[in-house]
Amino acid sequence: MTINDDVSVDDSRADRRQKQTEMASELVASGALDEVFARIDAGEPVGGQDGLLSSLLKATLERGMNAELTEHLGYEAGDPEAASFPNSRNGFSAKTVASEVGDVDLAIPRDRDGTFTPMLVRKGQRRLDGLDAMIVSLYAGGMTVRDIAHHLASTIGTELSHETISKVTEEVADEVATWQHRDLDALYPVMYLDAIVVKIRDGAHVRNKAAHLAVGVDMDGVKHVLGIWIQQSEGAKFWASVCAELRNRGVQDVLIVCCDGLTGFAEAVEATWPHATVQTCVVHLIRASMRFVSYSDRKAVVRLLKPIYQAPTEHAAADALDAFADSDMGRKYVSAVKTFRDAWERFIPFLAFPPELRRVIYTTNSIESLNYQLRKVTKNRGHFPNDAAAMKLLWLAIGNIEDKRARERIKEQGLPSHKRKAAGRLVEGAVTTNWKRALEQLSLTYPERIDHHL
Repeated sequence: MTINDDVSVDDSRADRRQKQTEMASELVASGALDEVFARIDAGEPVGGQDGLLSSLLKATLERGMNAELTEHLGYEAGDPEAASFPNSRNGFSAKTVASEVGDVDLAIPRDRDGTFTPMLVRKGQRRLDGLDAMIVSLYAGGMTVRDIAHHLASTIGTELSHETISKVTEEVADEVATWQHRDLDALYPVMYLDAIVVKIRDGAHVRNKAAHLAVGVDMDGVKHVLGIWIQQSEGAKFWASVCAELRNRGVQDVLIVCCDGLTGFAEAVEATWPHATVQTCVVHLIRASMRFVSYSDRKAVVRLLKPIYQAPTEHAAADALDAFADSDMGRKYVSAVKTFRDAWERFIPFLAFPPELRRVIYTTNSIESLNYQLRKVTKNRGHFPNDAAAMKLLWLAIGNIEDKRARERIKEQGLPSHKRKAAGRLVEGAVTTNWKRALEQLSLTYPERIDHHL
């Protein structure tokens, strides 16, 4: 995915919309749809198994398959010279296929030699491709297999077994595997690491497992989800294996790794990228320091903590922390002071960077925003049958979230900026704000590691 994807998608959709409008206008002007409009005016249903769309789809598919058979045999139906051809038509066989507009009963043409195989509706095919895409989209939105089955039966009258729907969603497994093992860039200047908890069946029990996510910012400032890994819990040892896998997929160096304050995390990262700067997420740190602060005191404590993480230098931050420790709130909430002192070595790298770069590494907000959206999808599922099912849904959900946002942006095209409410990209393909300035600072800080990638 590139930063120009939105533009290319917008152009292709605009072209498609124009072509569809032109074709529809031609059909209306020709009078070809007059009878269809008359039947609609008479009260006949449009959608559903008995609707006009189903009849039109049936007629279109049968006409296409008859054209395929004509090409296969070499002569038109009713041709007086048909007897001179070695193969001939041999009636029809009945077949029902599920579609986006309901079940469609088709008459599949046959040949006498049994050598004809239609491509429009393939042998053994029981669902049209559009229905499969609909099922995958519903699944990506967080609907369970049972929810999808009920939705299809109640809206378009198509009844599919749970096994069939599961099989459709399983067909994306190869795409997930390809994505998970794709080659990566040699350098990601900034990488965010975090995890989300999902419920997965393990034997006779349902357990909480951690779905680990890595988001990398490439040299163009574009964010990419690099992979998803599922493990019993979020631990430094497992993160070490994640980093090793990323290295094996081509990531030779990372300048700054932003993560939470998990014990041993920094060592796990440095085992793979020895020169990486491991930065504790400031938001995680503030959240941890506020764990035991009463609600009535939170604003006062936050106000006292702000001079620490907004300090221009490490020395100024240390003075601000001492001032907080000596304050009434600091003496009341010793744990808040201890949280900052314990994380100090992994917090202070942040203070060495200029404001443009601080804003980039200040927090894992990018990945936490993604996690928030993913939790909304997974909470309806109860639990997953296995790790693969959880990874599949998370992968689909990421794409689905970005697609929804892209559609909203397209709807607002042409509106003045103050009237646009559609959100930008969440993570995948999002461009980091003020990246050029941040990259300049990185180039000054790490010239020997970044310049040959520019």
